[in-house]
Amino acid sequence: MESFEQLKNQYTPMIYKIISTLNITINKDEFFQHGLIALWEAHQRFDAYKGAFTSYAYSFIRGRILTELDLSRQYNERWHQAKVDLGDYIADPFSTSPLEEDTLLCYCQSGCLTENQTKWVLYTFLNQLDVKEIAEIEHVSLSAVKNWRAGAKEKLRRIMEENVL
Repeated sequence: MESFEQLKNQYTPMIYKIISTLNITINKDEFFQHGLIALWEAHQRFDAYKGAFTSYAYSFIRGRILTELDLSRQYNERWHQAKVDLGDYIADPFSTSPLEEDTLLCYCQSGCLTENQTKWVLYTFLNQLDVKEIAEIEHVSLSAVKNWRAGAKEKLRRIMEENVL
């Protein structure tokens, strides 16, 4: 029998031809490696009494590449589907439901919050923005937003204490 290096050189064009006829355009090198492994296995398992090695190798390599192609397809379907499904359940932090905004506005009105304190509440709890981001959006200083926050917290705390007692 021939050495595997000679076999590899002789059957490399066949492996590329199989890849081409199966219209594999992505991960060609990976499928070529699977083809080489299949060639080696075919070389190990070949029985000369059952026929010619070329036809045996062709069907063995093609079968192995088809199996790997199917496994690759299944893997991609499972993982890409999972990514899409997870995206359906992850809430967009900047999307708000009208009910959430109405509830916050109700607290702000009952607490007699100023317009700026109300802005702080909405930016913080609806959009999850920090003080620096709010200051940039509103074009005010950082200390101004901190004052809005302190005033809003104090008024809302008072409202909550009154409702609890």
